[in-house]
Amino acid sequence: MNDLSIIQKTYDLIRWYVPILNRLPRDQKFILGDRLATGLYDLLDGLILARYSREKVKRLEMLNGRLDVLRHQTRLLLDFFDTLAG
Repeated sequence: MNDLSIIQKTYDLIRWYVPILNRLPRDQKFILGDRLATGLYDLLDGLILARYSREKVKRLEMLNGRLDVLRHQTRLLLDFFDTLAG
């Protein structure tokens, strides 16, 4: 059975994201970095479980809120890197 495209893309995003999170300063790595990594792994888990669920739409709607949290955390991450560089 082929994986859904979104599952593979989320997997690839995690592989791309984690090395970036590891470059955060120690205090942010263990606060924002851990929250982002956990959120991404939870998103992947949720997508895989939704694939096999009879209530796909309900599960995906719940994941949409989680995805919005990850978007805001990513914006914070970019702001921290901008602050460090500037």
